[in-house]
Amino acid sequence: MTTLNLDEFSDLIERPDGGVRRDAEDRRERLAVPPGALGRLDELGEWLAAAQGRVPVRAIERPRVVLFAADHGIAAAGVSARAAGSAHELVRAVLDGTSPVAVLAGRFGAGVRIVDAGLDCDPGLLPADVSRHRVRRGSGRIDVEDALTPEEAEAALRLGMRIADEEADAGTDLVVLGDLSVGGTTVAATLIAALCGTDASVVTGRGGVPVDDLAWMRKCAAIRDALRRARPVLGDQVALLAKVGGTDVAAITGFLLQCAVRRTPVILDGIVSAACGLVAQRAAFRAPDWWLAGQASGEPGQAKALDRMALNPVLDHGVTVGGGTGALLALPLVQAAAALAADLPERAAEEPKD
Repeated sequence: MTTLNLDEFSDLIERPDGGVRRDAEDRRERLAVPPGALGRLDELGEWLAAAQGRVPVRAIERPRVVLFAADHGIAAAGVSARAAGSAHELVRAVLDGTSPVAVLAGRFGAGVRIVDAGLDCDPGLLPADVSRHRVRRGSGRIDVEDALTPEEAEAALRLGMRIADEEADAGTDLVVLGDLSVGGTTVAATLIAALCGTDASVVTGRGGVPVDDLAWMRKCAAIRDALRRARPVLGDQVALLAKVGGTDVAAITGFLLQCAVRRTPVILDGIVSAACGLVAQRAAFRAPDWWLAGQASGEPGQAKALDRMALNPVLDHGVTVGGGTGALLALPLVQAAAALAADLPERAAEEPKD
């Protein structure tokens, strides 16, 4: 029996400061650059000012990429282009600096943190600071069995909450969120279909590494079967995550909720973080105000989830590689928005007329 009630987050999470946002909008009207000339950069600067609670907005000085890693049992059903149980290879590529997110993080001055929530590998294959958080090894195959026990789902949620607190306490002022998983898009699509009340075919995409038509049909079938198991527990977010989620998905959900409590803004990556956001929104409707959608991944499920949360992707460049890459690409734009909002001069005061 679990003791965590996610609905309590509804009372803990407030929206970013609306008064500060209005002050930021007023300041923008006074800048020398004409209103509207900076396009969406104005909106990003105002969102960040409200999240920080100050005008002018501060520069982003300590961005952090946080990646939750896990293997999903549903990968054994042939729904992914990657082999089941191989997510540790994605982790190793980040650690070795050979993945896109690692290359970009180095260029953008963002630290990278990887949290092994549930990889299906020997913990000794990875550094202790990565593997020490693991809740369990892999997860159940959601089309025929529960992903987690209720206790494991709660433990994963609390793990995400703890990581959010650690980042806030360390001074992280913007989180770039992503996942390193195999089978994760199938789990995410199931959660989105369940929470949006849609059929499997509406949310089933090709994945980060695109699958062929046969694998896509297997993926549709797996999501359809998992949906039958998810619908009876839609009223209980912890039970839903245990039934058709996974350790990384539950951890990201807890992370997003606690980041909103700690007033830490987050850039979401692809369909997995969008699905977690949808679960979190179900618990606390104000939480999405603390997040940006970094990119449109092309996954139909992500588009469905972002629409439900009223989040408009910052970028749409067809990046499907995952692992936080799309969200990280949005970081320089947010930094540029902060710099322009803070440093552009105001118009000279008009001379009074006689």
